[in-house]
Amino acid sequence: MMLTALGLMSGTSLDGVDVAMIETDGKRVKAFGPSGYRPYSDLERRLLLQALTEAAHLQAREARPGILREAERVVTAAHAEAIASFKAQNRISSEDIDIVGFHGQTVLHRPADKLTVQIGDAAALAKAIHIPVMHDFRAADVAAGGQGAPLVPVYHRALAQSLDREGPIVVLNIGGVANITYIDGDTLIACDTGPGNALLDDFMHRTTGQRFDCDGRMAAQGTADTAWISEALKDPFFNLPPPKSLDRNDFAKRILRDVSPADGAATLTAFTVAAVARIVPQLPKRPRSWIVAGGGARNLTMMRMLRERLHPTTVESADALGWSTDAIEAQAFGFLAARGLKGLPLSYPATTGVPLPMTGGLVARP
Repeated sequence: MMLTALGLMSGTSLDGVDVAMIETDGKRVKAFGPSGYRPYSDLERRLLLQALTEAAHLQAREARPGILREAERVVTAAHAEAIASFKAQNRISSEDIDIVGFHGQTVLHRPADKLTVQIGDAAALAKAIHIPVMHDFRAADVAAGGQGAPLVPVYHRALAQSLDREGPIVVLNIGGVANITYIDGDTLIACDTGPGNALLDDFMHRTTGQRFDCDGRMAAQGTADTAWISEALKDPFFNLPPPKSLDRNDFAKRILRDVSPADGAATLTAFTVAAVARIVPQLPKRPRSWIVAGGGARNLTMMRMLRERLHPTTVESADALGWSTDAIEAQAFGFLAARGLKGLPLSYPATTGVPLPMTGGLVARP
């Protein structure tokens, strides 16, 4: 049975809430619906950044000390507002939506300690929107010994199955953290590759006051520090085989100092690309094509660097295939909500390292 699912995503870039509707049975996508976006205000973003700092000391996933309680309230309210605006703009009622997939905002991801924390009050959201809300997608995987991330590979596989092209295909999502899904017939492998936009965004905000490097214009004017990148790539993470995952702030200690905004942006953009390239030798076969989604797909300098590093493999944006670069993760959590309702696996040994295919998610009802 096909379900109308509404997916929500507030990613590690901390830019805002993405909303996207899809029709799916949890195995294939029948149709894409409309999508929307509710940006975080500067005040909300500062609060979330503060919450990330405080969350580093969490020992229990239910704990909400200090600023985390207020941050959870703000995240929940922002998602409720995003849905209300989406429904009004598209003339959709709550009765038209079967399930909402609510990821929440990750503030800590430490799978080695079996700890992953996403803030957001699903029960309060369900009451506010009058629709059942599936949430807590990662906890079961992490509790079973998996990485709990990335979770979007099953959705990438559903999308790739609609393409008439020979594999292997890699879907590269560049949000705050970058992750890949390797698809070759029945083979599905996934992992985080390293920093996505988080280091670059934080650097831009710190040095220029801008929230991100629009179109990669700043990086295009600079020169990358190859010695700094080589040193950063010595981090043990890059030698680990898939599956593996990162916390947004795992590389935050690698701060560029005494560099111009242009050279710093060029260096951090090239670092993200170099980290992506490092995963290629760890894959079963060299990919035939790369499809790039997430905010990084809009960074023209990052896309140019990817094409140079991954040549002769083709590199194209998700938009070029009729997919949505901006909405793909929100769509994925609508898809995962449908899978969760039907008891289908969300993660697999080769995507998160979980011992067995693992379903997940909990439902909060209005």
